[in-house]
Amino acid sequence: MDLCIINAQYQCFFNLHLMILECYYSQVPLPSVVGNLPSPPSRRQSCLPKQILSPPSSLLLLSSPRRHSDLPFDFRFSYTESSPSVRPIGLREPKYSPFGPDRLDRPWTGVCAPVVDPRVENVEEGREDPKLEEKRKRMRESVLGEELTNAERKVLVDRCQRGRTKRQINLGRDGLTHNMLNDIHNHWKHAEAVRIKCMGVPTVDMKNVCTQLEDKTFAKIIHRHGGLLVLYRGRNYHPRKRPTIPLMLWKPQDPVYPRLIKTTIDGLSIEETKEMRKKGLAVPPLTRLAKNGFYGSLVPMVRDAFLAIDLVRIDCQGLEKSDYKKIGFKLRDLVPCILVTFDKEQIVVWRGKDYKPIEGDLFFPIREPFDNPENDSDSGPEEQESSNDDSNRHGFHSGDESSS
Repeated sequence: MDLCIINAQYQCFFNLHLMILECYYSQVPLPSVVGNLPSPPSRRQSCLPKQILSPPSSLLLLSSPRRHSDLPFDFRFSYTESSPSVRPIGLREPKYSPFGPDRLDRPWTGVCAPVVDPRVENVEEGREDPKLEEKRKRMRESVLGEELTNAERKVLVDRCQRGRTKRQINLGRDGLTHNMLNDIHNHWKHAEAVRIKCMGVPTVDMKNVCTQLEDKTFAKIIHRHGGLLVLYRGRNYHPRKRPTIPLMLWKPQDPVYPRLIKTTIDGLSIEETKEMRKKGLAVPPLTRLAKNGFYGSLVPMVRDAFLAIDLVRIDCQGLEKSDYKKIGFKLRDLVPCILVTFDKEQIVVWRGKDYKPIEGDLFFPIREPFDNPENDSDSGPEEQESSNDDSNRHGFHSGDESSS
């Protein structure tokens, strides 16, 4: 009898244990509390709707419409370090547009994004459409408006001094790049003029730098001392009406150009070329170029040296190989001269057999006065005399000197 009672109790305990395990693993509440709790939701009702994933931001750019710009010039990575007259002989990469895929309504030719579609109109190589030049001239005149007086120019130059403001744009080895145009317009939101400091390779030809700055920004340079420029935006400039400038997302690879140094110099044999290269490396250096320095006086120095000697060596130790090659290319066209070698980080140039000094060619001055004699009536005689003295001595006006 006792054994039967024990078996019955064990059977009840076993059944209760099985029921607890079944409720735990099947998420079914115990029978004692089923009446007190609401019925659990079904599996289909508890499932949330599947979230629709949006494409990444890079793919959203593809669906956006192509940007259009009314700027009447070809878009290049660098406007000062590339010339449309020099045609490359090859490309280092496929013609991927640095503006991004399908983000600009201009085709990329591997060198530039021309304003005139090359598939529609044919423009002679190295020459620009005269209609575009006239359009740029009209746009620049409409933005500049009336010319500044001497007093207004001095005030703007004084505001751009280093002691008055830290706003500055640095123009380095790549020269005037396309994205730098956008930086200049951003600076013009806060001030009428912006200070630009030029360093490195582009300073060999400062005339080209100033020309490209005024041509691509439709502005005017109101002060220049060495590599320091002050660029004025114009009287009729409005930041909200600034031109559309699409940005380059990466730097495109430089195309392949013909070799600067040939195996033999024109008019000389192989033995004479080798002898000239050895002799050129043994010549005392004319000057040594510092890294990221100002090279505005290099062309006049080489021209003056050619009056006495036929070989000139320029020491370029510490400079990048691409930098002194670009310097040699500029010297070849500006002096002009014949490149001999780039060995041992040196630039050796030869004046040639029939060298004649250039007559009537005025050098681009390091300092240039921008005073307009027609506007001298706006300022007093004492202010005119002090401004002339300051411009002759320093080329940069300070607030104390202009007020005295």
